Amino acid sequence: MRTTIFSITFLLLSALTFPIGHTSAKKSLSISERLANETELIYDLMNLEGLIDINAFKSAYSGYKKLNNNKSSLLTIIDFNLPSTEKRMYVLDMDKKEVMYVTHVAHGRNSGGNYATSFSNKSGSYQSSLGFYRTAETYNGGNGYSLRLDGLEKGINDLARPRAVVIHGADYCNEDFIKSTGRLGRSFGCPALPQNLNKPIINTIKDGSLLFIYADKPEYYASTKIL
Repeated sequence: MRTTIFSITFLLLSALTFPIGHTSAKKSLSISERLANETELIYDLMNLEGLIDINAFKSAYSGYKKLNNNKSSLLTIIDFNLPSTEKRMYVLDMDKKEVMYVTHVAHGRNSGGNYATSFSNKSGSYQSSLGFYRTAETYNGGNGYSLRLDGLEKGINDLARPRAVVIHGADYCNEDFIKSTGRLGRSFGCPALPQNLNKPIINTIKDGSLLFIYADKPEYYASTKIL
């Protein structure tokens, strides 16, 4: 059954990329139109409606197509349009068309309370940074098992490594903390995860997969060179 679905998907994507017949140049789809059609098709095939915001997925997938020079099948999306009380981190396998993880994730303490509304690339800001990252190596530090991130956008998140913005587990990132305080705790700018999922997620996405942190902020879209 899965083989059949993948075969159909390949044929559909091929049709979008290589139109059949003697279509005039006037009627040919532009690159952006083909990408939009492909994005919507994959969004539907993966049953992401009601799970991931379509605008967040469109931005993430567009960057994935441009930046995935490691040919990783994994794409992680964090949607900071959502409150910390909702599960807003998604790990996707784009080859298998599967959702691997959906979980809570904390934002920086100076980015906001329940919602992250302010973002910064500056050291000492204790704010989260938007945009595209590539996952790097793991290490054991003050927050236990952690994953370094390299920001791919100059002036937006490229200071992630010197700022020590990493993925790590935190005892303030769980349902019990939400019940007691009405929101997750907050980090110094790191996308912190529940302790029970920290290691399996890190081991899944480490060593070169892409991560996109999304929020519907005009200033980000005015500055990014990727989208």
